[in-house]
Amino acid sequence: MKIKVLLVDDDLYVREGVRSCLGRHQHFEVVGEAAEGNDAVQIARKLLPDVVVMNISLPGMDGLEVTRCLRAVCPQAKVLILAGHRGKDMVRDVVRSGAPGYLSKTASPSELVAAIECVHRGGTFFTPEVAQTFFEEFVRNGGKVLDAGPKPLSARERQVLQLIVEGLPNKQVAANLQLSVRTVEKHRQRVMRKLGVRRATELVKFAVTRGWVDLNAAM
Repeated sequence: MKIKVLLVDDDLYVREGVRSCLGRHQHFEVVGEAAEGNDAVQIARKLLPDVVVMNISLPGMDGLEVTRCLRAVCPQAKVLILAGHRGKDMVRDVVRSGAPGYLSKTASPSELVAAIECVHRGGTFFTPEVAQTFFEEFVRNGGKVLDAGPKPLSARERQVLQLIVEGLPNKQVAANLQLSVRTVEKHRQRVMRKLGVRRATELVKFAVTRGWVDLNAAM
């Protein structure tokens, strides 16, 4: 079975280079491309890629914010971040975003292939230099694992979130999903807790600004 890859970079030449590299291997399939962060989230929700190869710097929503969004709305997609530098702050932010892979744009084609295969298997991939930077940050942090951002939403939680954004009250959400009102309320509370928001208005704003929901359905 082929590994479905989504390419996200505002530089067309970078996307073409990665596509060309992966095209030499039969077990990869580039299913889509995006040049902006918001588009990446929407495309990932539709295409359900296995791996997202993404530049850390993007117009609008940056690569780290996109990674956090994907963890919630497209949790099966593994993110491999591409960056031009590896400062300690950068490595820390990548780890906190939940991306399992971080690769320099100067990496060789073989490293790129190995990184994609690794994160697809559920592993983590960092070049030795980046791993050293991460280890130093880990030690400086007192041996604590860095926060990996919002927890993924379940399929049911995403359904509830979509209907909430559409403006449906709990009773109607329950009817649409054939659930009890009490169960819907529990899902709603769990979603808000996972995303770190306290009010319904914050929940809607959070979901809409990050492209987590289908706005066409909400209109």
